[in-house]
Amino acid sequence: MFNRRTVLAGGASLALTLSACGKGSEGGSEDRSEGSTVGIAMPTRSSERWLTDGKSVVEGLKAQGYKTKLVYGDDDPKAQVSQIEKLVQQGVDALIIAAIDNKSLNGVLQQAADADIPVISYDRLILGTRNVDYYVSFDNEMVGLIQASYIIRKLGLEDGKGPFNIELFAGSPDDNNTKYFFDGSMTHLQPFLDSKQLVVPSGETELKQITTPRWDGPTAQKRMSGILTKWYRSERIDAVLSPYDGISRGVLSALKSGGYGSDIKPLPVITGQDAELASVKSIVAGQQSQTVYKDVRRLAEAATTMVDDLLNDRVPWVDDSTSYKNGVKAVPAVLLQPTSVDKTNYDTLVTDGYFTADELK
Repeated sequence: MFNRRTVLAGGASLALTLSACGKGSEGGSEDRSEGSTVGIAMPTRSSERWLTDGKSVVEGLKAQGYKTKLVYGDDDPKAQVSQIEKLVQQGVDALIIAAIDNKSLNGVLQQAADADIPVISYDRLILGTRNVDYYVSFDNEMVGLIQASYIIRKLGLEDGKGPFNIELFAGSPDDNNTKYFFDGSMTHLQPFLDSKQLVVPSGETELKQITTPRWDGPTAQKRMSGILTKWYRSERIDAVLSPYDGISRGVLSALKSGGYGSDIKPLPVITGQDAELASVKSIVAGQQSQTVYKDVRRLAEAATTMVDDLLNDRVPWVDDSTSYKNGVKAVPAVLLQPTSVDKTNYDTLVTDGYFTADELK
């Protein structure tokens, strides 16, 4: 009889065998959703995005008959470790974890492995442990590519226009996604930096120089204010690469305080990510330029489908089994595709039911 770890380690031949006797097969495993409990550890309640994730995962699991225990670590890595430890002690049947600090969970995930509890890394890849079984996320390099492509198009760089001044922001240094976003962006931006069509007056172009701990908007605002004071007394900023809407709003606050936002001194091109309501309304108002829309309801659906497969001894479908290395192993991943949203197509969010038209007024 298969246990969960046998299924996780079973390989291609087992996957074919199990898929042949899946949900619709008379020989399939008995559905274990009834009575099973899934622990869900989310990183923070300070971001609208993570509240939506938590709600969506809970609703998806309950629709399949599972019980849930949802906890938020509120940006405290030690608190999250303690919460996950408690979920293990309570005997949950599976864990879905969006890590605060992706290197701090080794010990508690060993406890989960010892208790035969499968672990799904949600959106942020957990590093440095063998005891993470699957990863669900969006294509993170594509997010960066989309942001960079938007800047290139809006500035007309491929038409030879320039030079333009740009400043670079990145996400939290303890989030593995930060590197993927940055690498994706620089794939497109670096040639224009090399040709001097794009210039970074601050000189801060290395990832370690531009990270924003905890993706914090006020921290980004403070850094942007410092850059404007030191480097833009006589210069004008034309673009800001921002990886996340909360950072973008912090950058916008600094720019407005610095006199940007008028006909004489217009706001620069500012990217973002997550299509948070405040930022989408800012886009509609002509302030933030763009965001990357990631329908986290689809991400939640991918995670809940994976849990259901694991708890019923089926091998989950994955898109990538080799690329997402966490320092110990390659973690099989499901990757969803993001979409660029700006003032020309924000109605996509209404069409998808992500926001209502009234919410965007």
